[in-house]
Amino acid sequence: MADLLKGETGEWEMVIGMEIHAQITAKSKLFSGASAAFGAEPNSQVSLVDAAMPGMLPTLNAHCVEQAVRTGLGLKAQINHRSVFERKNYFYPDLPQGYQISQYLHPIVGKGAVEIDLPDGTSKTVGITRLHLEQDAGKSLHDQHPSKSFVDLNRSGCALMEIVSEPDLRGPDESTAYLAKLRMILQYLGTCNGNMEEGSMRADVNLSVRRPGDKLGTRCEIKNVNSLKAVQMAIEYEARRQIEIIEGGGKINQETRLWDPNKGETRSMRSKEEAHDYRYFPDPDLLPLELDNKWIESIKQTLPELPDDKKHRFMKDYGLSSYDASVLIAERSRADFYETAAAGRDSKMVANWILNELLGLMNKEGKAITESPVSAKQLGDLTGLISDNTISGKIAKEVFALMYETGKDPSVIVEEKGLKQVTDTGAIEKIVDEVLAENQDKVAEYKGGKDKLFGFFVGQVMKKSGGKANPAMLNDLLKKKLS
Repeated sequence: MADLLKGETGEWEMVIGMEIHAQITAKSKLFSGASAAFGAEPNSQVSLVDAAMPGMLPTLNAHCVEQAVRTGLGLKAQINHRSVFERKNYFYPDLPQGYQISQYLHPIVGKGAVEIDLPDGTSKTVGITRLHLEQDAGKSLHDQHPSKSFVDLNRSGCALMEIVSEPDLRGPDESTAYLAKLRMILQYLGTCNGNMEEGSMRADVNLSVRRPGDKLGTRCEIKNVNSLKAVQMAIEYEARRQIEIIEGGGKINQETRLWDPNKGETRSMRSKEEAHDYRYFPDPDLLPLELDNKWIESIKQTLPELPDDKKHRFMKDYGLSSYDASVLIAERSRADFYETAAAGRDSKMVANWILNELLGLMNKEGKAITESPVSAKQLGDLTGLISDNTISGKIAKEVFALMYETGKDPSVIVEEKGLKQVTDTGAIEKIVDEVLAENQDKVAEYKGGKDKLFGFFVGQVMKKSGGKANPAMLNDLLKKKLS
């Protein structure tokens, strides 16, 4: 359902397309052997090719090509057997060549589609226009010196996939769902780590507004938005800005804007270039890229199970709800953790423990499931102890807290702390008799119709047993004794 915005003069619809720049997971850069690792000292990972020294020739990195094809297959997109690298000409201090090697008319990947899940439980398909390969620029640093800007070329030449969507998105919810889904697919494929904080995934948001059903309005591009929250906020702000201008009798200028997270607003950066402004032409140093069908098929055979397929399998094989399955498959490591824990166990119980207990603690500490002090097997073993009545659900919470704290196996903790559930009918009956004898007045009240006192008796027996009486047995015995 499209997000319609109310203006002074009626309703407006947002039309959004996104260009996602995803840095390819690779050891070296797209056209040089320099390291592509993040976080090195400035200008310590720059080859003569990256610095655009005269006479240096680019050499295409075959692994980066494979990663792009792998991503295209994961997006169910058309893989083009012939693609061409072109020079995109513009001048910027952190672009040593004065041009960027990119693809324009003949990209490596053509049309595809991504299915997104929306907050209201519906889903929607977003079209992919193309995916092309290009080299990244360097990075200008403006906050290191009061009057100078510094340039770090470590990023110069790193391999990027630019994934361009159709203008199918209609608001911030759809846009963030799309970005999150794309990131998830790339992480599953292992083609981009999706780390937006490090800049290895950045979004350019193209947005215009129109009356519902009208022709497209003039769009503005918001560059390099680097978090889901920032995408949400930038879209909300920019749509309002455009509506206010149009309703005030003004005109939207096609331009590139920047998102300022400190002020919570977009601001003008430059007038928007058209393709002809970049004077694209085929790069004379690089031959057209020809891909063999057999090679593409061999990559297809190595694709992992993708998020949507995994989600539907979790619902079918493990009986999980759509919501629970969606949360569990959100990260590949989380899905793997669940499957290991659920092997031979009560799959719904395992899901509940991960979603309600483990993820609650991990999120609180800002940690990923890969850092969990409780292993998948240990969590599965804990649910096994509940299923076979060794411990109650209530005691399991106590055991889990100790597992999280110490990393010990649940059976070891149960043994050390003497937490085994009492399932001996005689032992439970003895405690029930004691409690009833000590509370004759309450027994009379219960028999006189005060049913709510049943909970009081359960509580007293549990207290005397140290919480270890089997709840089902306790309930049965109490009912018999009190009837």
